[in-house]
Amino acid sequence: MPPTARPSPSSDQGAGSLSTRLQALVGRPVGSGAASVAPDPVNQPMIRHWAAAFEDDNPVYTDPEAAAASRFGGIVAPPLMLQTWTMPTPKITGIRERGGSPVGSEGAGPLAALDDAGFVGTLATNSEFEIRRYVHLGEILSSTTVMESISEQKQTRLGAGYFVTWLTTYVDAVGEVVGQQRFRILKFKPEVQR
Repeated sequence: MPPTARPSPSSDQGAGSLSTRLQALVGRPVGSGAASVAPDPVNQPMIRHWAAAFEDDNPVYTDPEAAAASRFGGIVAPPLMLQTWTMPTPKITGIRERGGSPVGSEGAGPLAALDDAGFVGTLATNSEFEIRRYVHLGEILSSTTVMESISEQKQTRLGAGYFVTWLTTYVDAVGEVVGQQRFRILKFKPEVQR
């Protein structure tokens, strides 16, 4: 259950304020802005592992004959796998120095302003998918992510914080949108327990 939130009074005013800096991030790319291209095409082994992990026995994911007879005409990937196709390969070396991030980044990340202001707690609150179409074996997907919104400061049970939402758009090789994912986190100042 997400934390209860209510507006929090803030002394954060002026052109250089935290709120101003955060709002300047809205609509901007997360990371370099370049598309993240899937390292591998949509493939049967990954689909099989996903279906097994979620105990999803839908035959259009793993049975070529059943899939060929379906409206899809062949094997398709479970729709919520979109995120997995373009995830970068994690690099274990240096993970501690990167604060647990599985991949390195160039320069300060978009949430550095919140970290620097003491909002170091992170809680994933929700993820929403909009699926436009199923993807087929062999397709190469890519994704781009933009900062969609940053709330005003809220007071939650965990402490004062900001709800940060980014939007990732997934496209096929010809640029057709196949789906989108909104991912929301709460960046908060952990309250000291007494």
